[in-house]
Amino acid sequence: MMIEGQAPLLDEGKLHAAETRLGKHEIDAIALTYVDNAGIVRVKAIPVERLDSALRNGVGMSPVFDAFIFNDAITQSRYSGGPMGDLRLFLDLDSLAPIPAMPGWAFGAVDRFEQSLTPHPNCSRGFLRRQLARLAEREIIPKMGFEIEWVISKGSDQHFVPATDGSAYGLGRIVDVADYSRALLLNLRNADLLVEQFHPEYAPGQFEVSLPATAPLAAVDRLILAKTIIRATGRTFGLTTSFAPVVEVNGVGNGGHVHLSATKANLPIFGGGAGPGKLTPAGAAAVATLLDWLPGLLAIGAPSPASYLRLVPSHWAGAFQCWGIENREAALRLVAESKLVNANNANLEVKCFDQSANPYLVAGALLAGLATSLDGGPPLPDPVGSDPVGLPNVIRLPQSLDESLAKLWTLKPLLDAMGPELTEAFTAVRKAELAHFESATPEQIVAQTRWVY
Repeated sequence: MMIEGQAPLLDEGKLHAAETRLGKHEIDAIALTYVDNAGIVRVKAIPVERLDSALRNGVGMSPVFDAFIFNDAITQSRYSGGPMGDLRLFLDLDSLAPIPAMPGWAFGAVDRFEQSLTPHPNCSRGFLRRQLARLAEREIIPKMGFEIEWVISKGSDQHFVPATDGSAYGLGRIVDVADYSRALLLNLRNADLLVEQFHPEYAPGQFEVSLPATAPLAAVDRLILAKTIIRATGRTFGLTTSFAPVVEVNGVGNGGHVHLSATKANLPIFGGGAGPGKLTPAGAAAVATLLDWLPGLLAIGAPSPASYLRLVPSHWAGAFQCWGIENREAALRLVAESKLVNANNANLEVKCFDQSANPYLVAGALLAGLATSLDGGPPLPDPVGSDPVGLPNVIRLPQSLDESLAKLWTLKPLLDAMGPELTEAFTAVRKAELAHFESATPEQIVAQTRWVY
């Protein structure tokens, strides 16, 4: 629990339970993590015996990381950058979990506060919390689930050498890396992460894990923990992992698909209605609003110059501003109510995002759109029932970060939800990355981002 101007209240019972669990797993150190505006997970680590003190007093960390870009160069905005100031990181005990592929280590997500103990306005986790509070006031309870795509490489240098290159979705790929695959699933299970499915994906060396839908804050925390376990498991097998949007020019990239469902006054909004795909009026307004926002949302959900090398038509990347019922080429895919999908599990999948994004910003932005839609959305266009390429009146999404950033600045409800500090710090980082890659070739963009994400 957090009160303005006061450190998060410490639940002594929860602390005791956490200490017991850490002892059971023989934890020696805790990685206190948050995600910056460049989509990089930053960390301060503490020895386990400092947990009590860290929970009561926080852990110091400079706010300068709000201005870091993908390669650790530092930019600046009116609200970020420079050597001044300090923040306090407060661990959310609900996020605390062992990292099985890193013996002795535990993971935890933090909220960032000013020294005055007011929430730091550039804290993306705080932004997500605010959107959840807005929705709770309107009796909206959302859930989110994430799909994680990655590639594993057996190369010993900076080049990508697929660890397995059998048929797409083929059993042969799992045969090739059976020990790795089993270890990964065991490590995820031992961190209490449920896995809905695991499979080889389309590109050489590419795999995917689907995590079940849960409350958005926990869903994002678990996403970051899962990616940490995936990377660490690969390292124990001598494999290098990349979640980058593109690892080979002209190759199929790694997406970061988000599944969103919600109830209003305990009734589902994406199923049980009389609209297209059994949408309710609230669900239709949510789809229409997010569809209308999508060109600007792309700056948050596909925020790297590399992202736009992935957003290629007819590659199941969602390159067009359209929605469809079970249409994997649509940027927004409705997983509709059916005999096998009940109304509560009907959900909207956002397919055009990737994992160069800060997932707390992604979740917060989607929920800001959902909150805005509660007062009515634009008319919902007809769903697209085929590959949209070549169809009349179907608009291509932005093909560059520069274009999507310009669209972001037109979304006043989203900018108001983010606040000027977070908005300007985020856009400063992304503009600095644009400047860095201004004259770069696709090959150079891919080479410089391949192992960052």
